[in-house]
Amino acid sequence: MGEVGITPIPAPESDLDFGVAWHYGDPHREQRILLAGEASVDLSHWGVVTVTGVDRLTWLHTLTTAYLEGLEPGVSQTALILSPHGHVEHELHVVDDSETTWLIVPPNTSAGLVDYLNSMRFMMRVEVSEVNKEYAVVWEPVRQVDESIPTWLTPAEFAGIEATNSGTHRGGTADKYIVARPELFLGRQVIVPRHSLQERLDQFPHRAGTWAFNAIRVAAGVPQWAHETDHKTLPHELGWIGSGVHLSKGCYRGQETVARVHNLGKPPRRLVLLHLDGSESDLPAHGDEVRTAAGKVVGSIGTAARHYELGPIATAVIKRSTLTDETLHVIHDGNVITANQEIVISAS
Repeated sequence: MGEVGITPIPAPESDLDFGVAWHYGDPHREQRILLAGEASVDLSHWGVVTVTGVDRLTWLHTLTTAYLEGLEPGVSQTALILSPHGHVEHELHVVDDSETTWLIVPPNTSAGLVDYLNSMRFMMRVEVSEVNKEYAVVWEPVRQVDESIPTWLTPAEFAGIEATNSGTHRGGTADKYIVARPELFLGRQVIVPRHSLQERLDQFPHRAGTWAFNAIRVAAGVPQWAHETDHKTLPHELGWIGSGVHLSKGCYRGQETVARVHNLGKPPRRLVLLHLDGSESDLPAHGDEVRTAAGKVVGSIGTAARHYELGPIATAVIKRSTLTDETLHVIHDGNVITANQEIVISAS
């Protein structure tokens, strides 16, 4: 129910988070209480997939970018599934409980993931199930494992703690992509029986909507599938090398591209945080063009948000060759919104 007497406002149908509460009347206040550790977020529109069977971790290890073989119970990991050309097709938040591997996936992706995984089973002793109807996801501003339920923690890089152990290759380690994140994104996703969703949300004194959740995520420069990705996205462009891609593991689909870009080249695009001119009342929309002052299209908007301290901000994925000190123009409904860049992914 959120705050007593306050009705949750649902996300618009056009929003990528349609289906859950967008806010509870005061998104700026919700950001503050979320950062203070006093609010939960309903992410029950996210998907939950389970993988059981004795071969589950070895099998997922061969299919994804993460080092999952021998994953200890309760230890969470981020993994990606790539196309043969190295483009990101799925984002997985992974945790194992010694009998089941739980996969938390962004909205509207669980069915496609299950189809792909089932197509890759062959003779492996695994069973894959989509369990969205039985289980739901909640975001909580606590980076600590709840021993009673499957818990995925934000990667150490996002929380500003240390770096995920991700190995190295000829091109070096993962730290060459991100010097420092703009802000911290600290918390966890927990999986609860869907009939217990409201009870779990009520364990915190307040509620926050996806508006507040995304504002904090954007301020920290943290990517999310579909928000910051498209059909061409390479993990290097968004800072997923390290947090989601292990550089020293064996072969997986798309691994040759990951190694080639890491060792020999540079990703063609990079994630930036844009600080937007606040004179326009509307925020940019996902996919809006980003141009230079001369009118050259260099990228597009990922997620825009109104931050309680920073004002209007947005993630954008732009060409790596774009000068880091160049003022950019975002085109929204025919209007021009001026924006200054803050580096998330190194352009060097």
